Amino acid sequence: MTIEIKAPTLPESVPDGTIANWYKKVGDTVARDELLVDIETDKVVIEVVSPTDGTLKEILKDAGETIVSNQAIGSVIAGEDKAPTPAAKVEVKAEQQANAEQTGGTNEQIVSPAAKKLIEENSLTTAAIAGSGKDGRITKEDVLRSIEAKSAPSLENATSSINVSEEGRLEERVPMSRLRAKVAERLLQASQSTAMLTTFNEVNMQPIMEIRSRYKEEFEKAHDGVRLGFMSFFVRACTEALKRYPAVNASLDGSDIIYHGYQDIGVAVSSPRGLVVPVLRNVDYMGLAQIEKEIRQLGEKARDGKLAIEEMLGGTFTISNGGVFGSLLSTPILNPPQTAILGMHKIQERPMAVAGEVKVLPMMYLALSYDHRMIDGKEAVQFLVTVKELLEDPTRLLLEL
Repeated sequence: MTIEIKAPTLPESVPDGTIANWYKKVGDTVARDELLVDIETDKVVIEVVSPTDGTLKEILKDAGETIVSNQAIGSVIAGEDKAPTPAAKVEVKAEQQANAEQTGGTNEQIVSPAAKKLIEENSLTTAAIAGSGKDGRITKEDVLRSIEAKSAPSLENATSSINVSEEGRLEERVPMSRLRAKVAERLLQASQSTAMLTTFNEVNMQPIMEIRSRYKEEFEKAHDGVRLGFMSFFVRACTEALKRYPAVNASLDGSDIIYHGYQDIGVAVSSPRGLVVPVLRNVDYMGLAQIEKEIRQLGEKARDGKLAIEEMLGGTFTISNGGVFGSLLSTPILNPPQTAILGMHKIQERPMAVAGEVKVLPMMYLALSYDHRMIDGKEAVQFLVTVKELLEDPTRLLLEL
């Protein structure tokens, strides 16, 4: 019995997808729920698994082709039935070619002594080598080209292409993934359609570092291995600041302003396929442990390409941590339709004047990019100052001061 393999039902916000990679070839044995193919959309990569045990019969949509919801992309023969294997025909042709060579095919071509030696050393056949010398003579250079072509990876089914410039330098041309193309489109849109400004401040991270150092092991034991990081403090501080400055938590819909009565904070994560922003829902009701746990789970899903579309929809504010890559200072770009984004950076010890004395403190620059059409400079600065004060005196988070 033949069973169709269909693309999953895509959300309304995702009109189509692209076949990214097939993990099986026609004729391969497959198991129920075994991964067959990845479908890449503008937001996530969706995995399609086998509906039954059996054999992959056909592939209707190859890598790079566009598909829509519930479209047939292949089929599987259920049970012990076997699908015809195209590879068998190739093997027959190879055998016939080898027989032909053994019957004197090699005698029809003239081979130079140096080329003959290379052919013998590398177990090659002259039928597979095109001679460029006089009367079709196979030269040493012809054999070397054949060896190089044989050792190079096959690009017949690849989506990238490797070219050699006139100067003999290699260049690889790789199509931009749908996810990265969508990110590029949104970033360009944000820079062209918003009145984006950035305000900066710096925060003394010593109080939070002391809390982490003092309670790290106890926190991990009490919360089943969840580690206490910096991000949970920033999420909590931003949540409190967003409640005090609703415009920073708002979004624009045409000429309308939407003020959200909740705080859904997106955390920008770098994945192999591009930048993604999974969203923490209702963070006002989360403790530090739950925030850390969800951030870790979402980060793992992003790296494995297993984020669901629903996990990235919405969001009223975004936090981007370039500090994990060593960034000292940057200006993050808005994530429309949100009106603000906070950029974290690396912690670096710097001499600071404290009560008339110079002290070396672990400092971090903060950057808040905001849409000036919606947020005035005063609100943006006050929001960032509030985040700074809550982080430098974490007791304020408990007392809601």
